Amino acid sequence: YLKPDKDKKSKFKTAVKKKTLNPEYNEEFVYEIKHNELAKKTLEITVWDRDIGKTNDFVGGVQLGINSKGERLKHWFDTLKTTDQKYERWHTLSAELIPEV
Repeated sequence: YLKPDKDKKSKFKTAVKKKTLNPEYNEEFVYEIKHNELAKKTLEITVWDRDIGKTNDFVGGVQLGINSKGERLKHWFDTLKTTDQKYERWHTLSAELIPEV
């Protein structure tokens, strides 16, 4: 999600990675947003373990935005500085993120 998003229009869902608790995602998604509005947003990425017939388990997540810290904040500022460049970084998922269900 790119938050805040009252209408849930910014949700992007990746392909399901079956039979692994260590999935790797190499997917790209694009949000149509004005650059001056991006600084007020937070990109929230969550990973879930889906078991048939059971409740989905939250594996972890990462937030990139003005309230991030360390490498996550640096990544966010790098993307805000230059609009015509792609920035790819690895981030460790955190169990501390409280996702919306």
